[in-house]
Amino acid sequence: MSAWTISNELSPRDIETAYRWISAESYWAKGLPRDIFERSVGNSLCFGLRDAAGDLRGFARAVTDRATFAYLCDVFVCPSVRGQGAGKALIQAVVEHPDLQLLRRWMLMTRDAHSLYEPFGFKALENPERLMVRLDPDVYARLSSEGR
Repeated sequence: MSAWTISNELSPRDIETAYRWISAESYWAKGLPRDIFERSVGNSLCFGLRDAAGDLRGFARAVTDRATFAYLCDVFVCPSVRGQGAGKALIQAVVEHPDLQLLRRWMLMTRDAHSLYEPFGFKALENPERLMVRLDPDVYARLSSEGR
């Protein structure tokens, strides 16, 4: 039996914990407003990773049409369980989810976790010149300054 269980059911307490991780501890979404996080969760396929005691230890979400494409994002594993297979268990559960089979394309962005994702078939872009992005890295800071 695995030390980890993964579920798509998240309680309000789980959402609060995941929000705290993503908005306060992640490098990619510091300052994320609560209402935007809740909207992102409501429009994504979310995954909660729990330890043997049932405590939430990780979170991930897939933005997907469940037919052709998925964007894996907001992958966060609690620092206290990193290096114990939690991240691998979480990513395996995501890529094996029944609604995410036979997708033509998966994408993700990572600054430093390439070795986590590579065993699951993720690799650097072969043709990065084909990818375009519209990025607003200061949007959360602006919203915060506006009182949101």
